[in-house]
Amino acid sequence: MQTKKYSSYAQIDSELEIMKIEKEISYQKLVLSVQNTKESFSFFNITTNVLDTVKSTFFSSYGTILRLVIPIIIKWFKNKKRGN
Repeated sequence: MQTKKYSSYAQIDSELEIMKIEKEISYQKLVLSVQNTKESFSFFNITTNVLDTVKSTFFSSYGTILRLVIPIIIKWFKNKKRGN
């Protein structure tokens, strides 16, 4: 890294002000990141994610479940009708 040479105190003050603003921006980004992380671990978000996962898993296998269950139900009704 090269050493900067300043010709006046105004340049130094200007550079310090820029660095101070950059530091504040970085700090605010960190605060926002922590806040977003806290929100993602809230009860509502966790519950929503779990329910979405269960729903997508159930509906993706819905056809398979029906193909397995319908013959069993039909067989049960046939046996019930015969009295077995």
